[in-house]
Amino acid sequence: MGQKISTVALIPLRGGSKSIPLKNIKSIARRPLAYWTLDAAVNSKAIDRVYVATDSENIREVIAAYNHPKIEIIGRSPETCTDTASTESIMLEFAGKYEFEYIFLVQATSPLLLAGDLDGGFAKLKESGADSLLSVVEQKRFIWEKDGNFVKPANYLPEKRPRRQDFEGFLVENGAFYLCRREDLLRTKCRLSGKIACQIMRDESYNELDEECDWKIIEAFLEKHSSK
Repeated sequence: MGQKISTVALIPLRGGSKSIPLKNIKSIARRPLAYWTLDAAVNSKAIDRVYVATDSENIREVIAAYNHPKIEIIGRSPETCTDTASTESIMLEFAGKYEFEYIFLVQATSPLLLAGDLDGGFAKLKESGADSLLSVVEQKRFIWEKDGNFVKPANYLPEKRPRRQDFEGFLVENGAFYLCRREDLLRTKCRLSGKIACQIMRDESYNELDEECDWKIIEAFLEKHSSK
């Protein structure tokens, strides 16, 4: 165990993505994908240290080229890199080796994440008294669910269909980041536990990079924001 750090970010970057090979370092808006979330993490005032966990030498070299003193590149066991391994497996492996109080799980497939989202989430966790927190977006969509051979509305009454401006909508997990205490992670084996709060992010952050078709959509948003 090394010196205890209060708040860390863990960014798991696996080399074996099947949908998009070496997706985490593929260029998007003229930069490797992982660089966008690294920007958010290293510029977050809440985060003391950023750990990038990878099994790939190619990824290691690209992250090293980012060249920031706040970043440390670490390895990960083969067991945490399989197609069936849970994200919690690398979080737990990391938490068993390092001392800290809070951990942000930051996912590179959400490059629209900003440092302000992380700082806002940390402040929300502390102010609300929550045990853990996740990032979400607000969605105003009318949801239906299966009911045998038919369907039924899940979040509104058709006979009282609200106007969009009057509809509260619902919250959708966008997968950008999660925040919890090390002790709770080790105890529950889960990134979310106890009283859970949320940090609402911009609408466009609903998009995640899972398939090739997502690439152009998110790249357009990145180009737009980086040109401001």
